[in-house]
Amino acid sequence: MEQNAEVCIICGRDQQTGILICDQLICEQCEQEMIRTDVKEEKYHFFVDQMKKIWYKMTS
Repeated sequence: MEQNAEVCIICGRDQQTGILICDQLICEQCEQEMIRTDVKEEKYHFFVDQMKKIWYKMTS
C-alpha cells in the first residue's frame, strides 16, 4: 500500500500535521517520541525500521 502525505510513515495513522521527509509524513507525536527514545531502547530499532521505508520508496 502506497503511503501519502496524510498517513504517518511511523504509526500509520491519518494525520494532518508533522514533518515531511522525501514526501513521507512523520506526525508530531511520532517525531517527539523518536527524539526522546534512547538508542539503547528496543523502540529505537522499530523507528529505524520504519524510517527505512522512506529510503526503500525512494529507490523503487
